Amino acid sequence: MTQSAAAPAVARNPRRWVILGVICLAQLVVLLDNTILNLAIPSLTEDLGASTADIQWMINAYALVQSGLLLTAGSLSDRYGRKRALITGLVLFGLGSLAAAFSQSSGQLIAARAGMGIGGALLMTTTLAVIMQVFEGDELPKAIGLWGAVSSLGFAGGPLLGGVLLAHYWWGSIFLINVPVAVIGGLAVARLVPETKNPLGKRPDLVGAVLSTIGMVGVVYAIISGPEHGWTSVGVLVPAVVGLLALAGFVRWELHVPFPMLDMGFFRNRRFNGAVAGGILVAFGMAGSLFLLTQHLQLVLGYSPLAAGLRMAPLALTIVALNLLGVGAKVLPKLGSAGTIAAGMTLLAGGLGAVATVGGRGHGYGGMLIGLLLMGCGIALAMPAMANAIMGAIPPEKAGVGAGVQGTITEFGGGLGVAVLGAVLNSRFAALLPAALGAGTAGSLHEALAAAPTAELQARVRDAFADGVSASQLIGAAAVLAGGLVAGLLLHRAALAEAAAQDADNGREPAAASA
Repeated sequence: MTQSAAAPAVARNPRRWVILGVICLAQLVVLLDNTILNLAIPSLTEDLGASTADIQWMINAYALVQSGLLLTAGSLSDRYGRKRALITGLVLFGLGSLAAAFSQSSGQLIAARAGMGIGGALLMTTTLAVIMQVFEGDELPKAIGLWGAVSSLGFAGGPLLGGVLLAHYWWGSIFLINVPVAVIGGLAVARLVPETKNPLGKRPDLVGAVLSTIGMVGVVYAIISGPEHGWTSVGVLVPAVVGLLALAGFVRWELHVPFPMLDMGFFRNRRFNGAVAGGILVAFGMAGSLFLLTQHLQLVLGYSPLAAGLRMAPLALTIVALNLLGVGAKVLPKLGSAGTIAAGMTLLAGGLGAVATVGGRGHGYGGMLIGLLLMGCGIALAMPAMANAIMGAIPPEKAGVGAGVQGTITEFGGGLGVAVLGAVLNSRFAALLPAALGAGTAGSLHEALAAAPTAELQARVRDAFADGVSASQLIGAAAVLAGGLVAGLLLHRAALAEAAAQDADNGREPAAASA
């Protein structure tokens, strides 16, 4: 029996914690895949002949398709049912994973990853939307905290699982493992998760979905291609202009279409703006830094895939431990959204800075461990608080769209992080390469090392790559710190404005408010 989005019976479902476990499993399969792929970069470079730009597209093809469709997926789930969207997403993700596992070229893998992005869009929006319908009151922050723990485990725990798989099997196994998880998750969702939807849902905004996808693909393609082809080349400027025009058209369309995919009125809410600004920048720094971190461990410090995955385990364990202990849910009422997000993102920025400065070749793993622990503490605080802030600013009947917004900023920020920080790495690496190797070897570390005829030149190539990684990581740290300050300021001002409005409604003098 289908229930409305706000039905009290759904919120009091006695199986709500089991349901949380099921939808977290669906969330985990999506997020594990992204970071596992990061660890397979050296294998893909050798086996498929993939360049750095190819690798970035393997990551970004999924992220861009998913982020372009998240709002539409959220609208569809609100209208036609979130349970139905979850099952459809798991099926599509499993089929895409099969295609990716047996790809024979970079192009095939990029196409398969784009197909997986469609299923991922359905999964990302419905998991958080179901939580918003099943839980309420004091249980909601705890549920979102556990959802955030699983999400963070997917980001940070992927390298460990990937290291085990790559140590014993070929790179396709990192995709093949998604299939049984998708099957089990689909059966569990079908049996346990109640159907919820908004009976007043509006028809999907297909034009908006097309415009947003074209816009993001065009802009990020330009960022990826800039270092290789030149920022003023036609092949870079044209997609950049097309992307910007499409994004401008998307905003204009959403302002006037009767049934917008994204209600631009949300952006008049200061709390919403603060959470969105911080979310984009923390995703930028997080996804970009993980893209660099796996290469740092393997290509700079010389660890095997399994050893690299094990050395990233402290990041995942810290996040999971703090969220299972409910640290974020306990801190949130004391510091408020602004304070919690600012504190978490400051810790995350400090961790990224530590990895860049004291985690390099001269310091070994000890310096990196300090950075990973700081990053874990920061993520455990910031991510659940941001999800709470965004979802709290959107009407419950639009939970799917709200989850779509949250997922869009995460994926779009992450895609930009991989593209921008990867571009910085490429540019810095190319600038520091020995002139004797020629510009044609700057496509990847593997190509440059193969072209270096002596041990001395190879050492200089590795030093150039290490410097490029460190520079990129520092930029990621700066972006995260800026995000914390911006989000904290906007959320604090929003809390003050809400408190003043409430006091005015009650006929009292405005009082100071805590963010």
